[in-house]
This record gives sequence, structure tokens and C-alpha cells, in this order.
Amino acid sequence: MTKTLLLAAVAATTVVLPGLAQAQRVPAAVIAVVDSNRAARECNACRTAWSNLQSQAQALQTRQQTLDTQLRPEAQSLEAAVRALGNKQPDAALQQRVTAFEQRRQQAAQEIGRGQQNLQSIQANIVQQINARLAPAVNQVMTARGANLVLDTDARLASAPALDVTNDVIAALNTSLPSITVAPLPQQQQQQQAPQGR
Repeated sequence: MTKTLLLAAVAATTVVLPGLAQAQRVPAAVIAVVDSNRAARECNACRTAWSNLQSQAQALQTRQQTLDTQLRPEAQSLEAAVRALGNKQPDAALQQRVTAFEQRRQQAAQEIGRGQQNLQSIQANIVQQINARLAPAVNQVMTARGANLVLDTDARLASAPALDVTNDVIAALNTSLPSITVAPLPQQQQQQQAPQGR
């Protein structure tokens, strides 16, 4: 009886195993390659948003240069006055000038700091909007091209140019992302991202 059960088990195994082997086969890889950085720079809305952000960054840099230009003569004048004193203590008028200058310098630094934080928040918002549409665009192109694997160009060592579907992804982004809001992240999202940035 044991021998019969053993033979039956062996026979069942030979019938079931070929089916299991077929079920475990993985389809052949159909690979596409996407330069996600290029797509995020070159879609129509992306170009507009990055250009706008760059203009704002240049305006902040110009403002910083203006503030530096305004503060430099007073800083030089105060430095010369303090040097002229030698080891003597500055009088009340010079102390007031130094205090007033330091306040203006701090205000300028705070203004530039706020401007830089604003630019970082705008950049994060742009990236967030692009990323929200990039994965669906890649999936759309992957399906249309019959691919079952998409690699980013940063993740590959080499590939044939025919595998690159970046232009298709950019076209899909142009359709799904007609515009990008160039504004700081909403306050709640800024607070959520703050711990990550530390």
C-alpha cells in the first residue's frame, strides 16, 4: 500500500511540475530607456516653469548685489573710524552708527534668506508637480511601446538609441501637464518637508 501511494505521488509530481515550471517563467524583457531629468527639463510647461524660477533667482541675486553695494560704503567708513580710534573707546555717536549699520546688515541678510527659502519652496513645488505626472507618462509610453521594463538613463551603463523613449515621455508630459504653478509650496507641505531637509 505504501508503495502504491509513493508511486501515485511520483506520478502526480511529474504531471504537476511541468505546469508549475511554465507558470514560473518570466516573459522576455522588453526594455525602454527614459532620461527622466531631460523630460523634467524639456516638457513645455517644465521649460516655462524653470525659466520663471531662474528669472526669480536672478532678481534675488541682483537684490543681494544692490544691498551689498548700499552697505559697503558705510561698512568701510565705520571700519576706518574704528581704526582711527586706535585703543580708544568709540563715542556714543559712533556706537549708534555701528548699531544702526548692524541692524541694516541683519535686515538685508534676513531679506535675502527669506528670498532663498522662497525659491527653494518654489523649486520643490515645481519638482512635485512634474513628478506627479512623470510616472503616469512613463507608464503610458511603456504600454504604448509594449515594454515591460523602463530604466532611467542614470541606471544603465549603455543602451541602443532605439530603446530611448524620452521624446515620447516628453510628448505625454506636454499633454498631461499643460502648465505648472510657479509658487511656493502650500504652508502645510512646507512644514511636512522641513524635518526631511534637516
